[in-house]
Amino acid sequence: MPAQPDEVDLIVRSWERERPDLDFAPLRVLSRVDRLSHQLDAARRAAFAEPGLEPWEFDVLASLRRAGAPFTLSPKTLLTQNLVSSGTMTNRIDRLVARGLVRRETDPNDGRGILVVMTAAGRDAVDAAISALLAAESQLLSAITEREQESLSILLRRLGVDSK
Repeated sequence: MPAQPDEVDLIVRSWERERPDLDFAPLRVLSRVDRLSHQLDAARRAAFAEPGLEPWEFDVLASLRRAGAPFTLSPKTLLTQNLVSSGTMTNRIDRLVARGLVRRETDPNDGRGILVVMTAAGRDAVDAAISALLAAESQLLSAITEREQESLSILLRRLGVDSK
């Protein structure tokens, strides 16, 4: 049974009518990826609203949480994992410290260095956010089977790796 036409189908058909000389296959895929990206952004913001986190706060706290106990990383590791500049990471750490979600400690292996340590409040917030996010993401993917999700994951991984 063919899928019900969506807005992207209508856009592509219009373009094909107006520009039959062009191949609109990329638009069929990437316009849907773009629309899904907007839905995912909305789902992320909603998931992070309950624990009171901004997306960037979740990203930093998630890096610390994934590190495992004692939920500690260097600022350099955090900026590498979060793809931001040193100045941006310093600002983010300052703001998370002010909220009581992380604290700075002297690196015991380097008296001049610091470590960022997630507090219990930070762990509670990121744990609540990831639970809400996974529920929202599962809902976004509910129209396709687990097998289709795995296939899509493989294809997106290939697209991401090959396009670098």
